[in-house]
Amino acid sequence: MAVVVIGGHSRNIGKTSVVAGLIAALPECHWTAFKITQYGHGFCTADGAPCDCQTDEHTIAVTAERPDGDASTDSGRYLRAGAQRSLWVRTRIGMLATAMPRIRKELAVSGNAILESNSILQFMKPDVYLSVLDAATADFKESARLFLDRADALITVERPLEPHWKGVSAKLIKGKPLFKVQAPTYLSPELIAFVRERVAAA
Repeated sequence: MAVVVIGGHSRNIGKTSVVAGLIAALPECHWTAFKITQYGHGFCTADGAPCDCQTDEHTIAVTAERPDGDASTDSGRYLRAGAQRSLWVRTRIGMLATAMPRIRKELAVSGNAILESNSILQFMKPDVYLSVLDAATADFKESARLFLDRADALITVERPLEPHWKGVSAKLIKGKPLFKVQAPTYLSPELIAFVRERVAAA
C-alpha cells in the first residue's frame, strides 16, 4: 500500500484537480481518497465562502461519498474520477489529532490512498508528498511552509516558479523535482510517471 499526500500553499490553486487527475490517470491503484478539512478559520467547509457557521457540536465528522451523491464537491469529484472510496474528514482547527485514529483505521483497510492535506504530515510520513504552488497567489499557509522541505516534488501552476512569498526561503524548493501543469487538467505525463513509479516502489 502506498500513501500519497497532495498539499499546497493556498486555496483554489488546483490541489483538488491534481488529486482527481491522478486518480483518473492511475486507475490501477484502486485509490481510497481523503479530503481533510479543518474548520473554524472563517471559511465555510462547504463552499469556501467567508462565514462563521461552524459550531462546537462536534470535533470530527467523516462522510463517505456515495455514487449518487453530489459530484461537485471535492470528495465527490474524487469518486467521479474513479476512486474506490472517497472520504471527507472534517475537524476543528488544531484538532486533527482527534481524527487520526479514524483515518488510520480507514487506511488499514485501503489499498493505495491519496489525501489532500498539508497538516496530515504532522502525524504521518507518506510515500509521496507533492506540494502545489502558484506564484501568482501571494497567500502561503503556515502548514504548507512548515512541510515544504519534505516535499518529494513540486507542482507549479501555469506560470514560471519565481517565489516571492514572505517568510519562505528559496532553499526550501531548490533542487526538488518540478512539474509544470496547466488548468484544467493540472497534470503532465511526467508527473503521472513520477507518482506511478513511487507508488510501485512503496
